[in-house]
Amino acid sequence: MFQSSLTSAAARIEARLSAALEGAADQPVTHAMRYAVSGGKRLRGFLVIESAGLYGIAPESAVDAAAAVEALHAYSLVHDDMPCMDNDDLRRGQPTVHVKWDDGTALLTGDALQTLAFDLLAAPSCHADPAVRIDLVASLAKASGIDGMVLGQAQDIAAETAGRPLSLEEITELQANKTGALIRWSAEAGARLARADIAPLTAYSTALGLAFQIADDILDVEGDAAKTGKRVHKDADAGKATFVSLLGLDGAKARAKALVEEAEDALSPFGEGAETLKQAARFVIARES
Repeated sequence: MFQSSLTSAAARIEARLSAALEGAADQPVTHAMRYAVSGGKRLRGFLVIESAGLYGIAPESAVDAAAAVEALHAYSLVHDDMPCMDNDDLRRGQPTVHVKWDDGTALLTGDALQTLAFDLLAAPSCHADPAVRIDLVASLAKASGIDGMVLGQAQDIAAETAGRPLSLEEITELQANKTGALIRWSAEAGARLARADIAPLTAYSTALGLAFQIADDILDVEGDAAKTGKRVHKDADAGKATFVSLLGLDGAKARAKALVEEAEDALSPFGEGAETLKQAARFVIARES
């Protein structure tokens, strides 16, 4: 059920992103945008569509918000891969944007993908009620900006120059911002589209986001670059504090498993209708990429 739902969501999101970029100027930055949004699991967009489904909202009515968060996520990856950040040359098994084109094109590509995200949310096709669209725009801005993802990246950069390893509390806060904020927004989006209480999905996605990051840290130790599509062992090589370095491999795995159980429990108000989201939580710690 989960895999078929993920595949279906990915197809819808890719079609929406393709339509959004159709007719754009024939420029390197446009080609780089299409390149940057191609591939990937589409987990964040899936969470938007699946959480909307809990409230009876059809996938086609949630796809604009799903495509928006995927565009914003792609922007963050393009910028994160640049030499001034993580200086990665491989993403999803392909050369990163700054490697395939150049730094200037990569910078503009990220900028353009970020603005595309808000363009999609502000469009009348996203939701008939302007108040709902404003709520989606405002909440994504907060999740992706200095109170969320950007803060997490800034904390990550600061940690590299701090001269001391981060504590478990500090690394948890950092990753709740850097990785967790967009995952939280994605799961909450369904409730926002339905004008419903976001609290159960906030609890679910907070646990899910932390489990996702712990799984990433485990993959950096145990993963295969051919499957992950990016470099492995880079955290250890850089001497960065991770959940694995702080908890040990077995401890990190146990913590991730406990978080998945916490995420599943948070979905209890939705009964059997939340089974696919529960499967998504199990997927994030079992994935190989």
